Amino acid sequence: MSYTDRTLTCVDCGTQFTFSVEDQEYHASRGFTNEPKRCSGCRSARKSERDGGRSYGGGYVGSARHMHSAVCAQCGKNAEVPFEPRGDRPVYCSDCYSQRTPVRSAY
Repeated sequence: MSYTDRTLTCVDCGTQFTFSVEDQEYHASRGFTNEPKRCSGCRSARKSERDGGRSYGGGYVGSARHMHSAVCAQCGKNAEVPFEPRGDRPVYCSDCYSQRTPVRSAY
Protein backbone atom coordinates (compact mmCIF):
# COMPACT_ATOMS: atom_id res chain seq x y z
CA MET A 1 0.00 0.00 0.00
CA SER A 2 1.22 3.49 -0.79
CA TYR A 3 1.27 6.08 1.99
CA THR A 4 1.69 9.86 2.00
CA ASP A 5 2.28 12.25 4.92
CA ARG A 6 -1.03 13.40 6.39
CA THR A 7 -1.78 16.39 8.60
CA LEU A 8 -4.05 15.55 11.56
CA THR A 9 -5.49 17.66 14.38
CA CYS A 10 -4.97 16.64 18.03
CA VAL A 11 -8.27 16.10 19.88
CA ASP A 12 -6.75 17.33 23.17
CA CYS A 13 -4.79 20.48 22.34
CA GLY A 14 -6.06 21.26 18.81
CA THR A 15 -2.61 21.57 17.24
CA GLN A 16 -1.86 20.02 13.89
CA PHE A 17 0.70 17.22 13.61
CA THR A 18 2.05 15.09 10.79
CA PHE A 19 1.14 11.42 10.51
CA SER A 20 4.25 10.50 8.53
CA VAL A 21 4.70 7.72 6.00
CA GLU A 22 6.99 5.92 8.47
CA ASP A 23 4.39 6.19 11.25
CA GLN A 24 1.66 4.88 8.92
CA GLU A 25 3.82 1.91 7.91
CA TYR A 26 4.56 1.18 11.57
CA HIS A 27 0.84 1.33 12.46
CA ALA A 28 -0.01 -0.99 9.57
CA SER A 29 2.72 -3.47 10.55
CA ARG A 30 1.22 -3.66 14.06
CA GLY A 31 -2.30 -4.16 12.72
CA PHE A 32 -3.61 -0.77 13.86
CA THR A 33 -6.48 0.45 11.71
CA ASN A 34 -7.31 3.78 13.39
CA GLU A 35 -5.17 6.85 12.85
CA PRO A 36 -3.74 8.61 15.94
CA LYS A 37 -5.98 11.20 17.58
CA ARG A 38 -3.34 12.94 19.69
CA CYS A 39 -0.02 14.66 18.98
CA SER A 40 3.10 13.09 20.48
CA GLY A 41 3.14 15.54 23.42
CA CYS A 42 -0.47 14.81 24.40
CA ARG A 43 0.09 11.05 23.92
CA SER A 44 3.05 11.19 26.31
CA ALA A 45 1.11 13.22 28.87
CA ARG A 46 -1.87 10.85 28.69
CA LYS A 47 0.36 7.80 29.06
CA SER A 48 2.11 9.39 32.07
CA GLU A 49 -1.27 10.09 33.73
CA ARG A 50 -2.51 6.58 33.00
CA ASP A 51 0.40 4.72 34.59
CA GLY A 52 1.01 7.10 37.48
CA GLY A 53 4.29 8.45 36.09
CA ARG A 54 5.92 5.04 36.07
CA SER A 55 6.99 3.04 33.13
CA TYR A 56 6.09 -0.61 32.94
CA GLY A 57 9.72 -1.59 33.42
CA GLY A 58 9.49 -0.67 37.09
CA GLY A 59 11.46 2.56 36.82
CA TYR A 60 10.17 5.93 37.84
CA VAL A 61 9.60 8.44 35.08
CA GLY A 62 8.71 12.01 35.87
CA SER A 63 8.84 11.66 39.62
CA ALA A 64 11.45 10.58 42.14
CA ARG A 65 10.90 7.67 44.49
CA HIS A 66 9.78 8.86 47.92
CA MET A 67 12.06 7.56 50.67
CA HIS A 68 11.22 7.13 54.37
CA SER A 69 13.49 7.32 57.40
CA ALA A 70 13.90 4.29 59.66
CA VAL A 71 16.30 2.82 62.20
CA CYS A 72 18.06 -0.41 61.22
CA ALA A 73 16.90 -3.32 63.39
CA GLN A 74 20.37 -4.90 63.25
CA CYS A 75 22.96 -2.13 63.61
CA GLY A 76 20.84 0.81 64.82
CA LYS A 77 21.97 3.22 62.07
CA ASN A 78 19.56 5.57 60.35
CA ALA A 79 18.34 4.15 57.04
CA GLU A 80 16.35 5.42 54.07
CA VAL A 81 13.86 2.89 52.70
CA PRO A 82 11.45 3.10 49.72
CA PHE A 83 8.42 2.11 51.82
CA GLU A 84 6.76 3.42 54.97
CA PRO A 85 7.75 1.20 57.91
CA ARG A 86 4.69 -0.11 59.78
CA GLY A 87 6.48 -1.22 62.94
CA ASP A 88 5.35 -4.85 62.80
CA ARG A 89 8.42 -6.06 60.87
CA PRO A 90 12.13 -5.25 61.16
CA VAL A 91 13.71 -2.73 58.80
CA TYR A 92 17.35 -2.99 57.76
CA CYS A 93 19.84 -0.54 56.28
CA SER A 94 21.19 -1.48 52.84
CA ASP A 95 24.44 -2.88 54.31
CA CYS A 96 22.70 -5.16 56.82
CA TYR A 97 20.03 -6.18 54.30
CA SER A 98 22.62 -7.26 51.74
CA GLN A 99 24.34 -9.47 54.37
CA ARG A 100 21.15 -11.31 55.34
CA THR A 101 20.49 -14.74 53.87
CA PRO A 102 17.04 -15.27 52.37
CA VAL A 103 14.56 -17.22 54.47
CA ARG A 104 13.45 -20.31 52.58
CA SER A 105 9.86 -21.44 52.58
CA ALA A 106 9.00 -24.94 53.85
CA TYR A 107 6.81 -25.55 50.81
